[in-house]
Amino acid sequence: MFENLKVWINGKFVNWNDANVHLLSHSFSRASAIFDVMGFHETPKGTAIFKADKHIDRFFRSAELLYMDIPYSKDKIKETIKESIKKNNIKKGLVKIMGYFSEQAIISLVLDDPIDIAIFVIPETDDPELKKTEPLKACFSSWRKIHPKTVPVEAKACSNYLNGALIRREAMKRGFDLGISLTTEGYVAEGSIESVFMVKDGVLKTSKTGNILLSITRMSVLEVAKSMGIETREENLLPSDFMQADEIFSSHTGIKVNPVKQIESRVLEPVPGEITKKLLKEFDDILNLKNERFLDWLEFV
Repeated sequence: MFENLKVWINGKFVNWNDANVHLLSHSFSRASAIFDVMGFHETPKGTAIFKADKHIDRFFRSAELLYMDIPYSKDKIKETIKESIKKNNIKKGLVKIMGYFSEQAIISLVLDDPIDIAIFVIPETDDPELKKTEPLKACFSSWRKIHPKTVPVEAKACSNYLNGALIRREAMKRGFDLGISLTTEGYVAEGSIESVFMVKDGVLKTSKTGNILLSITRMSVLEVAKSMGIETREENLLPSDFMQADEIFSSHTGIKVNPVKQIESRVLEPVPGEITKKLLKEFDDILNLKNERFLDWLEFV
């Protein structure tokens, strides 16, 4: 599908099909890999990356949390992302940065070498994860969110996403699009790759940080809502709170705001709700340069 694309690995571009590591690489056999994903969009003034600096900062933070050394500066990573978008001549899609150990590891658990870096530029496709803009059906998962005292949940570590994959798989088997995990204490956490929000009596609510990924899109939603005069709260929420919500939506890099039309057996109406509809329009305005307050969120290529 992407055979004609170029991937930047450790300072040089290679063909898509040559972006490989050995099956016994440390990151494949020991799950020692990190990543970050950012969206880039076609605007009236050209291609722009959404919050590039924030995503790069988080990538470096993930490396720090996992005791990994990145052999490039943040400026170099950003410059290379822009170069990769131009080289592949893509107007909108996703950038995925991977940090990993390509060194083979039979027994070793800990490596001291700097990690390898790969940058992929992926065009917007018909991938269901990126095209699932229709209102979603959501359920609560029986799988609990990883506890923050076991691994750093704020890191975008590949190993953490086994938890998300199980949550998504279970939801799909039950006939739902979105599985929502709970913390080990029983509070609402997040989806597999999504933050979740609810609205009750005009107040926008979402889970507190500490047990969830520090989602850049989540923080953007909160900031945009506050700028619109919408009251926002970050608090411990129970499944029963979501079951009584007036509106529910999810958010992630690919889809900034995605309405939820059903939570377990309860159908929500109307969908999207009033506040969700306002946020959908506001993000559309931001990405089309119609809202000057948030122009600095876009890094032009």
